[in-house]
Amino acid sequence: MEGRDLLADGLGRVQAMLQYVVDGLTLEQLLYQPQEGCNSIAWLAWHLTRVQDHHVSDLAGVPQAWVSEGWHAVFDMAPDPTNTGGGHTAAEVAAFRTPDGAALLGYHDAVYKRSLAYLETLSPADMDLEINEPQYQPLPTVGVRLVSVVNDNTEHAGQAAYLRGMLQGAGWLGV
Repeated sequence: MEGRDLLADGLGRVQAMLQYVVDGLTLEQLLYQPQEGCNSIAWLAWHLTRVQDHHVSDLAGVPQAWVSEGWHAVFDMAPDPTNTGGGHTAAEVAAFRTPDGAALLGYHDAVYKRSLAYLETLSPADMDLEINEPQYQPLPTVGVRLVSVVNDNTEHAGQAAYLRGMLQGAGWLGV
């Protein structure tokens, strides 16, 4: 199995978990914050998708779906390609809104498809290409950046699943 296949599997697991977590929730549940300063399921889903869109689009050398496909307008936000949610204050997280779960999943599905298309273009040697980011030493490679995306996405999907469990108890998993 090639590295790109492992990465595609990891991103696919994130997509499946996100669909499972978001499915059937009301807007109130999506925006629920257990206490001030905590992330909501909606914000976590949006943020992990923004990170994937930002990083994979950068590697692929293409505009982000956030701007090029107009997803920013769906969320009534500025078409700022640098806004991935990283560094958001508690107030910014609390102010985040989504029209509904379908918008979150639609954006994620669009980004996931673009990510799979990019992964298909990569050879094993491409994974070792260094990214010109001198603030990091050693320089990150394409493979390292993609693992970072899977790691970030997995962490946030897990946080969203935990929040759903807080809302509905362990029974939401069907176990």
